Amino acid sequence: MASVVTLPITLTATPAGYSKPSPSKPSAPKQLPIYPAGPSFISAARRQILQRSFADDDKAVLEAREREAEAKANASADGSQYPGLGEEEEPHTVLSSDPKEWKKQDHYAVLGLGHLRYTATDDHIKVAHRRKVLRHHPDKKASQTGHGTNDDSFFKCIQKAHETLTHPERRRQFDSIDWNINDEVPDFKKLSPEEFCTQANALFAREGRFSKIQPVPEFGDLNSPKKEVEDFYHFFYNFDSWRSFEWHDKEVNEGSDSRDDKRFTEKKNKSERTRRKKEDNIRLRELVDSVLALDPRIKRIKAEEKAAREAKKKGGAAGAPKQLSAAEKKKLEEQKKKEEEEKKAAEKKANEASKADREAAKKAKEAARKNLKKWKKAIATVIASSNYFQAEGTVASAQVIEKQLGELDALVELLEPEQVKDLKEKVEKAGNGAPVKAALQEKVAALGEKGAGKFTEFA
Repeated sequence: MASVVTLPITLTATPAGYSKPSPSKPSAPKQLPIYPAGPSFISAARRQILQRSFADDDKAVLEAREREAEAKANASADGSQYPGLGEEEEPHTVLSSDPKEWKKQDHYAVLGLGHLRYTATDDHIKVAHRRKVLRHHPDKKASQTGHGTNDDSFFKCIQKAHETLTHPERRRQFDSIDWNINDEVPDFKKLSPEEFCTQANALFAREGRFSKIQPVPEFGDLNSPKKEVEDFYHFFYNFDSWRSFEWHDKEVNEGSDSRDDKRFTEKKNKSERTRRKKEDNIRLRELVDSVLALDPRIKRIKAEEKAAREAKKKGGAAGAPKQLSAAEKKKLEEQKKKEEEEKKAAEKKANEASKADREAAKKAKEAARKNLKKWKKAIATVIASSNYFQAEGTVASAQVIEKQLGELDALVELLEPEQVKDLKEKVEKAGNGAPVKAALQEKVAALGEKGAGKFTEFA
């Protein structure tokens, strides 16, 4: 039986002016349409149409899934799924691939997917990898040769290819620089109109593989309507590409623990990626410009529009207004000329103002960048004077110092210049020790999701 224990605690009186918080008012109800959707609705509709009970429907769905899984397993086991995939003889150039130089190896060719490349599905990669492993496993090779050889170099290449192509981000990085895809641009000037459309279709289908927006509009043929032609060029002039160039990144020197070396290498890699991306965007735009200039459909569309204007002009000739006098024509021309001059003057003035604004913004940005280094250095000095927040009498280890300075770099990158300036003033005002760390922690907490998982020393 429970017993009641009275504790000798006296509660303090409520403060003067305290009032009980009032509950928030519920929002006004709204009428919203509800649409039937989702797997539950589909199941209910299936039961109603097929007149099944819950038990019968569950049993039928389970049997269908088992049949599908069994058929897939049988197809993989007997090789009937994608026959010949991953079973071809590899050329010597592929077999001699060095696993240490995995960035230079053709991952599609290693798995026998060289004929599919970026069109290969996840199932293709899975089946090809399984068959390659069965053929080239080191244990199997050792038993076949009859002696203790265990050359697993190509097997490591297979595993690296599978690891790369099953990772969505790494596969995109490899597809972005795939050197075995023929990206040669034909000489459109020497092609007939029919060949022009055929070659352009193939060319832009390859370029379209990098588009974030799918499906990509096709180039079309000689009879494509004006709307389709305009939509095609509008799409490629505003092309949103996911192509990136991280694959060309240089690795940090092996064995180097220098934070400066790592930062310098990362900076160089980022600069090189930006340069390659800019060049690729320019290349695509110039390609679209050259195709547009030679597109035979543009001539056809212009001829059709001209014929339509002439027909309209002839049709309205009967009801045309009377001819203007020479004085009236001159007056209209002068008015038109004046409007054009005013328009040009306004555009020139706007361009000059815009240029001045850009220059001012650029100078302000450069000044902020210069000050940013000073502010960060000042914060680092305060942290150092606080002995990196270690107990009095102890010396901060190199690991702790590097970690705190690294987190300071990350914090400065996530903050705006004005916020960095504010942080610098706060830590200088705090002096040293715990108040300084509290100011840093407060700034990290204010980042919210932006700083999630990036800070431990200042968390």
